[in-house]
Amino acid sequence: MSQHAVWFPGDAYKQQTRLYQWMKSLGYTDYDAFQDKSIDEIEWFWDQAVSELGIEWFQDYNQTLDLSEGIKYPNWFVNGKLNVTYNAVEKWANDSSMADELALIWESDEGSTRTFTYKELLQEVNQAAAGFQDIGIEKGDIIALYLPMIPETLFSMLAASKIGAIFSPAFSGYKADAIATRINASKAKVLITADGFYRRGKTMHMKVEADKAIKQCPSIEKMIVVERLHSELGLNENTDITWSSMIKNVTDFKTEHMNAEDPFMIIYTSGTTGKPKGALHTHSGFPIKASFDAGIGMDVKKKDTLFWYTDMGWMMGPFLVYGGLINGASIVMFEGTPDFPNPNRLWDIVERHQVTHLGISPTLVRSLMKHGIDWVDQHDLSTLRVIGATGEPFNPEPWMWLFKDVGKSQIPIFNYSGGTEISGGMLGNVLVKPIGPVTFNAALPGMDVQVYNQEGNAVSNQVGELVLLKPWVGMTKGFYKENDRYEQTYWNRWPDTWVHGDWVIRDEEGFYTITGRSDDTLNVAGKRTGPAEIESVLVEHDAVVEAGVIGVPHQVKGETPIAFVVLKPHISQTDALKEEILKHSISVLGKALAPSNIYFVEDLPKTRNAKVMRRAIRTAYLNEDSGDLSALENPQIVESIRKLGQHTLK
Repeated sequence: MSQHAVWFPGDAYKQQTRLYQWMKSLGYTDYDAFQDKSIDEIEWFWDQAVSELGIEWFQDYNQTLDLSEGIKYPNWFVNGKLNVTYNAVEKWANDSSMADELALIWESDEGSTRTFTYKELLQEVNQAAAGFQDIGIEKGDIIALYLPMIPETLFSMLAASKIGAIFSPAFSGYKADAIATRINASKAKVLITADGFYRRGKTMHMKVEADKAIKQCPSIEKMIVVERLHSELGLNENTDITWSSMIKNVTDFKTEHMNAEDPFMIIYTSGTTGKPKGALHTHSGFPIKASFDAGIGMDVKKKDTLFWYTDMGWMMGPFLVYGGLINGASIVMFEGTPDFPNPNRLWDIVERHQVTHLGISPTLVRSLMKHGIDWVDQHDLSTLRVIGATGEPFNPEPWMWLFKDVGKSQIPIFNYSGGTEISGGMLGNVLVKPIGPVTFNAALPGMDVQVYNQEGNAVSNQVGELVLLKPWVGMTKGFYKENDRYEQTYWNRWPDTWVHGDWVIRDEEGFYTITGRSDDTLNVAGKRTGPAEIESVLVEHDAVVEAGVIGVPHQVKGETPIAFVVLKPHISQTDALKEEILKHSISVLGKALAPSNIYFVEDLPKTRNAKVMRRAIRTAYLNEDSGDLSALENPQIVESIRKLGQHTLK
C-alpha cells in the first residue's frame, strides 16, 4: 500500500468504473498490465478504444495505423470516414432514448440559464450550418472564433465541423494584436465574435477588439457578430453580419462525410519563441482522445454532467465539448467567474445543475481557499463524483484542502497533465488505483510515457525529461504550415522521441510528480504563454530597446510574469515611464498575461551568440543557484539582477 496515497478505491468502486469494466472485457484486471499492453500493441488498443466509445463511421477504416511517413506523422484509421458533429450530437439526437436528454446547460454571468436537449442542439447546429453555407463558407475554409462562453460558441464549432470547415478558437480575453496574430497565421476567411459579454457584472465590449483586429487581417472576408448584449452594434456593411440574420430556419442539413485525418480545428498555443504554434487536429484525433480521457479515464458516463471552468480558446474548452458530448453527457458552459457575485458561485453551480464531474485549475483552488470552507459547506455536493484538475502543478496545501475540506476525503481528484498538442493527457489519476496528493498515479492508457536523463536513458527516482515513445490518437498533425517548427519543438532531442518539455520524477511506487517546465514557457493561472510573446509587446514601446520576461512563483496564479527592460540611451528610468510601459502591455495582452512588475536594467544576460539566457535571469532574481554561466558574455548583469530580487523579495 502506497505511503503517498490518501484515496483508495474499494473493490466495489473499482468494478463499477468504465475503465475496469472495459479492461475486464479485454481480459485484464490489473491496470499496469493493461497499460503495458496498450503501448505494446497500439493498433489493437486504439481499435478497441474507438469501439468502446461507440464512435460511428460512415465508412469503416481498413487499417488502424499507417506509419509509412514515420512516427512524427502517423495516419490513423486509414480510409475511414466520419464526422465529429455526428458523433457528438447527431447520433444522440437520432436515438429515442437520448434525444430529449440535456446536451448543454449554459449559465450567464448574471445567473440566467439556457438549456438544450440533444435534439434542440442539433436543430441549432443545422441552422448555423445552413447559414454558414449561405454566406459562402465551404468545406476546408477556416473560421476564427473570438467568442465568450455562450451557446453560439458551441453551435459555431459543431456547425463548422458539420459542413467540413475548420474552426480556430482564440481566448476571449485577448486584445486585438493577439487575435490578429492568430488570424493571420491561419489565414481565416471568417471571424465569429460577439458584441460583448458580461464579466463580474460589467460589460466587456468584444467587438471593439475584433474590429481593431480585422483591420490587420486581409484574409477576413466576413465577420459574424452574435448579439449577446443586444447593444448598438455599429456594423460595417462591407464585412459584418449579425448571427440572427445569418442563421437559416431549417430542420435538417447534410453532414459532410470527412476522412479520418481531415482537419477540424487549429488551436494556437504559445511557446518559447513567441509566435503562436498552430496545433492541427483531425476529426478522428482530438475528439476521440478527449472523449476517451473523459469517458474511460474520468468515468464520464451517459447522462452525467461535466463542467470544466475554462475558455474555448484554451484546450480544456474543446475538451469539455467532446469529452462530454461524445460520451452522451450534459456539458455546462459558464460565462461568468467562480467567485462572483459571491465566493460560493462555483459550488452553487455544482449543486443547481447536479454536476457529476467538475474541472478546475490549481490557481482557482488557491483563490477559493482564501474565502474559507463555510462558502462550500452551504451547498449539497452529493452529485459530484470526480474533480479534475489541470493547467499547472499543484502545491500540497491547496490539493489537500480540495480533497479533505471540499470533497470530505471521498471524491477522487483526477490530476491531469498533457497539452494542446496531445489532445488531452499523458499522465492522470486513474480511478482503479490509489491517489496521492499532487502526484499522478499512472500514465494514461495508450500513452508510452518515459522519464529520460540528459543521456537519453530511462530513470526513476530522479528528475528527467518527460518523453513519449509511441504515437497516439490525438497527436497534433504537425503545426499548421510550420512542420519544421513542429519537428524542432518536439522531435529534435533524440531519434523518434517526443520530448514534451516537462521535468518529471517517477518514484519507486510508480507515482509521477511534475516539477516544472524544462523550457522557458510561462504558466500563468494554467494559461501557457511564451515569454517572447510578452517581450515583443514590451519592445513595441518607443522607450524600450530590449526585454527579458520570466515567470516567478505567485500565491494565486501559480506563476506571474516579471519583465526586465533595457531602455534606449538617454531615456530616464522613471516610475511614470514604468507605469506607461505596464499600461501598454495590459492594453495589448490583457491584464491576465501582462507583467506584474517591470525592472529597468542596463543589459540582459546573454550568451556569446547573443541569445538571452532567461534561466540566468530567473535563478538570479529568485536567488537560486544559477549553475554554469560560462556561456555568458556579461556575467556581471546576473549579480545586479540578484540584488534586485533580494531587495524585492526579502
